Amino acid sequence: MGDISLPTPIPAPAWPNRFQHVDTLLDAPGPSTDPEFVGGDAVKDFLRNHCKILVIGAGGLGCEILANLALMGFADIHVIDMDTIDISNLNRQFLFRPKDVGKPKAIVAAEFVMSRVPGTKVTPYFGKIQDKDESYYMQFNLVICGLDSVEARRWMNATLVGMVDEDNPESIKPMIDGGTEGFKGQARVIIPTMSSCYECSLDMLNKQTVFPICTIANTPRLPEHCIEWASVLEWPRVFPDKKMDTDDPDHIQWLYERASARAQEFKIEGVTWSLTQGVVKNIIPAIASTNAIIAASCCTEAFKIATSCAPSLNNYFMLIGTDGIYSYTFQHEQRKECPVCGGATIDIPVKKDWTLERFIEALAERQDIQAKKPSISVGTRQLYMQAPKQLEAKTRPNLEKKLSELVEDKDELIVTASSLPFNLTLKVQFKG
Repeated sequence: MGDISLPTPIPAPAWPNRFQHVDTLLDAPGPSTDPEFVGGDAVKDFLRNHCKILVIGAGGLGCEILANLALMGFADIHVIDMDTIDISNLNRQFLFRPKDVGKPKAIVAAEFVMSRVPGTKVTPYFGKIQDKDESYYMQFNLVICGLDSVEARRWMNATLVGMVDEDNPESIKPMIDGGTEGFKGQARVIIPTMSSCYECSLDMLNKQTVFPICTIANTPRLPEHCIEWASVLEWPRVFPDKKMDTDDPDHIQWLYERASARAQEFKIEGVTWSLTQGVVKNIIPAIASTNAIIAASCCTEAFKIATSCAPSLNNYFMLIGTDGIYSYTFQHEQRKECPVCGGATIDIPVKKDWTLERFIEALAERQDIQAKKPSISVGTRQLYMQAPKQLEAKTRPNLEKKLSELVEDKDELIVTASSLPFNLTLKVQFKG
């Protein structure tokens, strides 16, 4: 994984009015033009020679975004993606062909766009967003996220908010976030520290299905229960020192075989390979038309922010295409207790009979927190640490203790998770 050196972009041919459709918007102000708009050659020069934009994700949404940006005149585009192309991607990720299966998405997408839109430079990075530091993200004017992971969005959002320096306006990097879920989708504009951030709206996400461990272990009734048993209980038992990779077909196959055997034991039907993959990866079918609409919305907002030719979205657009087509926009307010852009301590009610283990489960269930595999400390004292192994073993006995035996009412707990670049501060409030 890493940065890839690509061939020099093909020079743009000298045909006239190549961007006539865009220049119409940039030559003169209109009735809705932003007051800061400076039209003509200056804004065209900035768009085509100086504006540097980062696209995160080169999947169904990212492919559409990359193509749109190039055709709108953005000439310096960077793209990050950690995945390789699978044959199942080809029905909706239109920058890829059968010959590309197995290759890195970012690299293939960059090469395809540059070959089709001469004069455009697309720089790929095959790797994780966490591989890059703040200095890397500081070079961009805009960031567009076309991700399928809540954790990755939270990381990117927190990173951009954390980069803001009040004395340096250029440290504010607008983030445009797009997401699709079947026939539904949304696009939003996040101005770090100035508008609501991604963390502010976690409670708007669909609540993830959580199956009780006792049901999974003892009385499975659904095919999903068998799959969860294989991934949550059986894998750690058989492979205690091996982390499951949900992108590895061999791992999915192992889970499928174990889940099928358990389903047969309990006379449960419906365990399939695709369902197994869907359960462990929380996959929701992707619809190409939804991707196209949301990508168009994201790129329109990027164009408006880069050129000031029109006011940007304030700040949330939703598309519902399940029964007909319906869309609406609204302003999502900042959440004062947001741990990222609000910096406030979150009050959390806890029943006095809850064990530390039950408290940790509650952190994963709460829509506004969603802390997976957290480590918890109070002051300088560690209550439970996920890693390293020595500390995990040392603090594991605390999981069975009541939280009320470990901390006092109104104590502030520090919650950390490897997937997030920020700490949560929770104030415990014991209830009956």
